Amino acid sequence: MNQQNPSSTPFQDPESQSRPQRLPFADRLNDAARNHFVACCGEFIGTFFFLFFALSGTQVANTISAGEKHASELMRLLYISLAFGFSLAVNAWVWFRVSGGLFNPAVTLGMWLAGAVPLVRSVLVVFSQLLGSIAASAVVLAIFPGTLAVQTTLSRGTTPGQGFLIELFLTFQLLVTIQMLAGEKHAATFMAPIGIGLSLFIAELSGVSFTGGSLNPARSFGPALVLGDFPMEHWIYWAGPAAGAVLATGLYKFLKILDYERANPGQDASAELPRNEEGRIRLLNNEAR
Repeated sequence: MNQQNPSSTPFQDPESQSRPQRLPFADRLNDAARNHFVACCGEFIGTFFFLFFALSGTQVANTISAGEKHASELMRLLYISLAFGFSLAVNAWVWFRVSGGLFNPAVTLGMWLAGAVPLVRSVLVVFSQLLGSIAASAVVLAIFPGTLAVQTTLSRGTTPGQGFLIELFLTFQLLVTIQMLAGEKHAATFMAPIGIGLSLFIAELSGVSFTGGSLNPARSFGPALVLGDFPMEHWIYWAGPAAGAVLATGLYKFLKILDYERANPGQDASAELPRNEEGRIRLLNNEAR
């Protein structure tokens, strides 16, 4: 008598055993709807964990500096900057393949303007990012002692105009980094989250002291909604990042129109390019003129 593998049945395709189990309703959705749903789930979860660790780090820094323990202002700013930079790098790396790891309405705007994300997907993931921020803010408020001390506000002496320009330029830097490292496909794309996290880190070093270093409307909206406190300058945390995203995308498209890769060719080549007598990489076709 032939013995059968107890793990299979005569009516079961052996290849189907290795296929992942899917939700029953997923097969009823067309590909576009299913992909939008997956991307929204990724953006919600990714934004939640990015902001949960970033905001909880901010909560720690602000609570200690306001309490009995002494913490210098520079150490506080460095702590907050590290919390945001490392949290973005880790979570962008984790969720990049699921949803793109945007976590930021301003980034979503820039990627839509660049043609990397369609309009419908952009609108849907922005709502997911805002919900993720609200959830992260609520959880930080619920599980950490004390009041929520993570709102973005202008420091004393910082005018609304200065705050707007600070948020604009810092977001500009972040968007250029994202578009050149993640939007452009090259040999180091898989390491883009490291560069993106470092970009946010250096931006936070400059911005935390004056505007709170938002660079992200969702980051400012979540805590404000949870606390029910929208300061008069809240518009800055939408307009500044949005303007920075528009300018960064303009620069990106300008470089693409100029076909920037031809100015410094071979950067992604695996083999070493021939070099001239001065040790510099020789331009293709000897077009050094």
